Amino acid sequence: MYLIHARLRPPIPGRPLPGRLAALLWAMSVPEDRIEHIAVHPKAVPYPTLGLYLQADRLGEAEERAAQLCGRWVTGISLLQGWQPVDAQAPLVVPFYEQLLSSSGLGGLNGPGPFPST
Repeated sequence: MYLIHARLRPPIPGRPLPGRLAALLWAMSVPEDRIEHIAVHPKAVPYPTLGLYLQADRLGEAEERAAQLCGRWVTGISLLQGWQPVDAQAPLVVPFYEQLLSSSGLGGLNGPGPFPST
């Protein structure tokens, strides 16, 4: 299973995603989409974001399917009229954890100081 963040550009800058959007996305989904969970982040910056947990054999397949789903959703849901898919990618968490390591003083492979297991 992969978490893919799909960002959508609103037709009017600053417009959040509709509140009941997750239910509409589920209604337009079929088992072949292999969606496990949908999270809507209506005020994410720089673009509102859908968090899609997808079953897939590889990351590229999950990202491609998420992009296809977004294309289908923005053309098939009237509340998304004018919205445009920006991208669909696995979120990068490494910078977040590197920041945590460096601020904790623990160091590690991705931060200053000795490796904690030594």
